[in-house]
Amino acid sequence: MKTAISIPDPLFKAAEGLCKRHRIARSRFYAMAIKRLVDEYRETDVTERLNRIYRKEPSPVDSAFAAAQSRAIGKEQW
Repeated sequence: MKTAISIPDPLFKAAEGLCKRHRIARSRFYAMAIKRLVDEYRETDVTERLNRIYRKEPSPVDSAFAAAQSRAIGKEQW
């Protein structure tokens, strides 16, 4: 789909430079940028919904499971 947008000149020039350096068509570049932002917002939306659920609902961790996690983490080399 074709569309027209207005963006600040410095941002346009920066995008043009990236397109030229990486040999990416302008349309593809903008499509990639928009997809990345859409994905980021979707991820944030999911996180926010989960946070709302867990604020309302208790979510205790089984003590045996917590102990197993602690033992496993203790063996990891950071």
